[in-house]
Amino acid sequence: MSRRLLVAVFQHEDDILGVTRAAREAGLKIVDVYAPFAVHGMDRAMGLRPSRLSRVCLIAGATGAILKLWFEIWTAAIDWPVNVGGKPWNSLPAFVPITFEVMVLFAGLATVAAFFLVSRLNPFRRVALAAPGVTNDRFALVVEQTDAGFNAPWVRGLMERFHAVHVEERVEEAKR
Repeated sequence: MSRRLLVAVFQHEDDILGVTRAAREAGLKIVDVYAPFAVHGMDRAMGLRPSRLSRVCLIAGATGAILKLWFEIWTAAIDWPVNVGGKPWNSLPAFVPITFEVMVLFAGLATVAAFFLVSRLNPFRRVALAAPGVTNDRFALVVEQTDAGFNAPWVRGLMERFHAVHVEERVEEAKR
């Protein structure tokens, strides 16, 4: 099974933002938007949900802090209690700096790992770019032709109203 795509290339970030909003309002299925840098407001223009990476970060950070506190209390007060300068064995203020550092470590590593898993990024994957220059100075919008009622000339006109540099129809074969 193959799918038909319409790829439009733009030069300016305002154009890609405007055409993405217009395409979404027109009910077109947006496959992806390619940009050389993050475009402020693109997530809202595409209708994407807020990211759940902040929850992953919070849960991993709390887990790291709890595990570190448990380990430090167990080590200092239960397994090998050593009296240092008359301090109590389970002195919580002494554990705060390293607990904070471990919390940040767990949160950072888990967030990066979750991001790579969710976005399916791996170092051995070769990605085919939608259009030449999208990593330098061009922006691209990819729209899928969902049904027979898809009016390609109207969509092409919509893209050109937002100063499209190039509009191309493609047929993408299904991956097996």
